[in-house]
Order: sequence, then C-alpha cells, then structure tokens
Amino acid sequence: MKNIYNSLIAICIVTIFVSCNDELTKEPIGLLTLDQIDTTPTITTLESSVSSSYQLLASTLNLIGEWNWDGGAVLRNDFILQDIAANDMNKKWNPDGDQAWMDELSAFSFTPDNGAFNGIWLYDYEGINRINLAISYLTNPEVTQEVGIADARKNQLLGEAYFLRAFYYFDLVNNFGDVPLLTVPLKSFEEAFDVAVRVPSTEIWIQINSDLTEAKTLLPNVKYPDPSEPWRASKGAVIALQAKAALFNEDWTSVISLVNELDALGFYSLNANYFDSFDVTKEFVDNEVIFAYDHVSDQNPRKGNGLCALIGWGFIAPNEDFINAFEPNDPRLLYTVDVANQNVSKLLGNTVGDYKGNDDAPSNKIYIRYADVLLWKAEALNETGDYPGAIAIINQVRTRARTTPTADGSMVPIGTLADRPSSTDSAQIKGWLMSERRVELGFESQRFNDLKRWGTAKSVLTGLGKNFQDKNYLYPIPQGEVDKSGGTITQNPDY
Repeated sequence: MKNIYNSLIAICIVTIFVSCNDELTKEPIGLLTLDQIDTTPTITTLESSVSSSYQLLASTLNLIGEWNWDGGAVLRNDFILQDIAANDMNKKWNPDGDQAWMDELSAFSFTPDNGAFNGIWLYDYEGINRINLAISYLTNPEVTQEVGIADARKNQLLGEAYFLRAFYYFDLVNNFGDVPLLTVPLKSFEEAFDVAVRVPSTEIWIQINSDLTEAKTLLPNVKYPDPSEPWRASKGAVIALQAKAALFNEDWTSVISLVNELDALGFYSLNANYFDSFDVTKEFVDNEVIFAYDHVSDQNPRKGNGLCALIGWGFIAPNEDFINAFEPNDPRLLYTVDVANQNVSKLLGNTVGDYKGNDDAPSNKIYIRYADVLLWKAEALNETGDYPGAIAIINQVRTRARTTPTADGSMVPIGTLADRPSSTDSAQIKGWLMSERRVELGFESQRFNDLKRWGTAKSVLTGLGKNFQDKNYLYPIPQGEVDKSGGTITQNPDY
C-alpha cells in the first residue's frame, strides 16, 4: 500500500513545467505533502484531496508564493486575461506605472514573459495535479476499501474531481490552445519531462467532454450534493459546463439539448433582483448561481476574496467604452460598478462599498450563473434558425433587468430596456445578443472569450485603438515553461 501513497510527491512535480522553485517562497496553501499524512490514508485524506483542488479557483491572495506580482501569481488573474484584455476594465482608476505588465495586456504589447500567462498556467496546472491525485485515490479499490468510504460519498467526490479537471482544462485550452495533458499523478522527474509536451487542442476537448460525462453519471440529482457545503460542484454545474463546451465548439443542437436538460432539473431560474446573485447575504440561497468559489472570511488558512483588497488600492476600474455600452437607466451598470464612489459592487458583494480594501472579504467568485446559460441557448437558437426563441430569451434577461429596482430602491423609468422586436435577421439578433452579454455579464471574466469565439476580437479591439493581431486569438505559452522544458513545450505561432 505504501507505494500508492508515495504518489503524493507528484503534486510537487508540477513545478518542473508549471513554475520554478525560485518563483515560490512557500508551498501552495492546502497542499498535501508526505509529512502531513500517514502512510495509511483516511476518509479525511480523500476528502481533503478533492477540497484542496477547488482552491486554485479562489481570488485569495498569495495562495501560491508570496507577493509574486511579476509572476502573475498573487491571485488568480482571470480579470486581467478577460476583462482588461477585452477593454471592459482598466487596471486602475488613475493610470500609473504600478504593475505595468497588466497595462501590456490591455494594449496587446505583451511578450511571452508577461506574468499574466505564467500565473494562470500555474493556477490551472496546480489544480489539475491536485485533482489527478484525488482521482488516483478514489478510483483505487484497494484504497477506498481500506478507508471504508461509502459508495455515495466516493461517487460524489469523484464526480466533483472530474468536473474540476474539465473546468481547469477548459480554461487552459481557451487561453493557450494546445497544452500538456496530464490525467494521472506524476511519480518521477523523468515522467514529468516525458509529459511536458503539448497535445492538440482537439484531444483536450475530448478529455473535457469525457470528464464531464463521467462526472454527470456520478453526481446525484440534487441542487447541492452536500447541503452543509453548498459550494461543491453539482450535477447542474456539470451539465452547464457541458453546454458551455458545446457552445465554444459551435455544437448548437447540443447546447440547446443540454440547457433543456439543465432546466429539467428544476433547480435554477433568474433571480427577481439582478444583484441577488452577487449579494453576500444571499449566497447559496438565490436561484441563479450554478457554480461559484466560496470565499469566507476569518479562516485558517485564509479563504477570503483578495480582489476586494485590489479594489481598495485603486485597481479594477471600468473602461469608458464599457460604461457607454449600457442603455440609459439600465440598473445593471450601478450594480456592476459605482463610478461616483469608485466601487466595483459586483465584486465587493454589496452596493455601499463594504469590504473595499479588505483582503479577506466574503464575496464569492461566480463562475456560472443561469443568465449566462440562458444566453448560450439564445445564441444556439439564433444559429439554428429559431429566431422567436432566441429573441424571447434575450427579452427575458432584459425584463429581469428593467424590473430590478435601482440601488437606491426606486423603480427604473418606464421605457427602459424595451423588448427587442420580432426579427428574422440572424445578424441583427446576434448583435442584440452580443450587446446583452456584455452588459449582463460585465466584470465576470467572460468578455474576451466571447470576442474570440465570435471571431470579432480583432475588429472590435483594433477599432478601439488596441494593437490586437491575429496571433492574439491565443495567448503565448509562458516563456519560462518553454525554456524549462528544453523546447519540448513549443511556443504558439508568431510569439
């Protein structure tokens, strides 16, 4: 049995092609190491191996390393790669030279040495390696029999693990295209070098879909598999990610089918109030959030939302073009960002600036919510010629927005966000959908991926004066990974 558990060392092997030891000054929080467990595992060991795999989705500060700004590792940096790159977000309210590498993302003047790419690569592969360790335990009958874990609990944890691996690979393939594919723990440095090679993105998509198929068979038909820990991935989250994967591959009929399957669960609907999905007082009691990272204050190790600290330091501001994208009196603008008070309400979790500057704030990071899913279906319906169905969903989202009271409690003026009229012009409907996604999902780290998959990133961003080039539809592989691999990990074209 001892050799099975020696594979714990594999969680550290990832540093060979994910991050150099000299980039880190401490072990990642939550890391299981050989001196932290006995040679004989317990149920707690198995549960911890899965729970620790969620941590790389957090916005908690310094999960990996210690104030490693240049390496992009101070916190998970989706907001840089998505919101700043897409010209929705500025680095700061008052431009300055602090963290100039973020400005390089905004201007598309970056090189492969930019820390943003190293940071997301590091976070995603650290998550994958933790997950692979968990899966190796949970699929080993010798281990599960010895610890005496119930089948229902084992299946739940294994379903979560497959979902998380798919989630991390979804992020990697959309950022970088071809990437190394790891599905088992690594047991030696030699083995790590052997797998330090990119595989075609088609293989990554196959793995994503395979993992999600497995996860769906394992997770129960309930909204929260563990009501005491409602933050855990659910069958609804799995189906939603299946639909998103189909969307990104333009498999329109599957998108429609999967969203219908999600609806059949009966767990999700639009909240009556737009801000309820983000309100810290309504976490896990709203109807809309499907998957989120559960930030909690006053935990050891820390589990709070470090983005709120950055907001207090003047980071995370709206671009003028983003503000102008909102129709007059759309209450979603103020719920996203309070320009007058320089508060990013959607990320702070309230509308009065509480938690601003708090590096341990409780506001959750939302990754999938039902309004996003509905707009996937609207897009698929439009692409398959069901124009009335697509328009009806767009209007459903707009209706919820205009019937949401403003932040001061008053109702929006009559005529705000009028319904889109009937149309059989697919291009016009898609334009409505693109506009709706931008304002509905602003600052939720969706925009740049949308522009890329629509094929409009170059026209939109060059039109705004950005130096976007065709090569930028994929980010560069972190140059450090290319160098450390001795060239077995190749660079994306033209970088």
